[in-house]
Amino acid sequence: MKIEWKTCLQIGISIFLLFLCIHYWETAVHILFLVIGAAKPLLLGCIIAYLLNILMAFYERYYFPKKTTTLVIKSRRFVCMLAAILTLLGIVTFIIRLVVPELIACIQLLTAEVPKAIDNLLKDQTIAEFLPKSIENSLKDFNWQERIMQIAKGVTTGVSSMFGAVATAVSSVFSALVTFLLSFIFSIYLLFGKDRLRVQAKKVLKSYLKESWNQKIYYVLEILDDCFHKYIVGQCIEAVILGTLCAVGMMIFQFPYASMIGALIGFTALIPVAGAYIGAGVGAFMILTVSPIKAALFLVFIVVLQQLEGNLIYPKVVGTSIGLPGIWVLTAVTIGGSLFGIFGMLVGVPATAAFYRILRNDMIKRGK
Repeated sequence: MKIEWKTCLQIGISIFLLFLCIHYWETAVHILFLVIGAAKPLLLGCIIAYLLNILMAFYERYYFPKKTTTLVIKSRRFVCMLAAILTLLGIVTFIIRLVVPELIACIQLLTAEVPKAIDNLLKDQTIAEFLPKSIENSLKDFNWQERIMQIAKGVTTGVSSMFGAVATAVSSVFSALVTFLLSFIFSIYLLFGKDRLRVQAKKVLKSYLKESWNQKIYYVLEILDDCFHKYIVGQCIEAVILGTLCAVGMMIFQFPYASMIGALIGFTALIPVAGAYIGAGVGAFMILTVSPIKAALFLVFIVVLQQLEGNLIYPKVVGTSIGLPGIWVLTAVTIGGSLFGIFGMLVGVPATAAFYRILRNDMIKRGK
């Protein structure tokens, strides 16, 4: 068997690179994180562009699809992109305007009513029998007005020492806003030139890779795109179903803030499985200002609803939309959440669905 010098060179370079990776692993990881940090606005822009493209593609299907005039063709991309951005902003603004003002009012109400509630509890003879005398006396002698003034004075006194922390926080917020603005601008450029970028990417792959490798890359990317697209759409549908069921159930049981908490639950349900519990905590806090008993009953209601959604609705709606069995959906959410938190929950299900489909198609091709 004749060994060519190119083969020896490739083996030598591979061994040398492997040695460098092992010997300078920490340095390589540090450089990798620096590169990722520098490219963070671009990566975030790609994510924003992909999400907006789902809405944009939807509008493009209904924006004079049979018209071939120059005006329609040139305006389709801009009009559909603007519609997608306005739709997303409208949904977020609606939820914020619906939830935030009431949440602030609930906090103010709790602040005003806590002292009265404690006084009423202390007057209750049943509670007084179980409450230790030391705690009861300290609560009775507790001067809320004086304590609030002391807190305010402490805050005022510590303003100078907190200036550095406030400046750091403002700097972080400003940096985050600049990053988001750059990402958003980059996403717009991507959406406007997505057709041209697709053609250029195919030319690069065709120039430097074999045709067989190109076909494999296209095949994997198509499956990934299809799984992520269907997963995002299915997740939104599932969030709407859960929010509607929550609002209807709260109306039936006569819980306060039914429509508002239903919208909040639906919005937080975009986080798989655990999202509804986050919304439930805020909802229970809001109901607590009206009735502690109803707040406790609401938590029981949410637990039951979440179990129903997590075991029946979510696997059926999301699992069916991406072609993944329900057991694998729950497995992907559990493992992804354990490894990478919320990000792992969001990415784990479509990534598992893509791997499942590739593996299934390969087994079918092999005749297994």
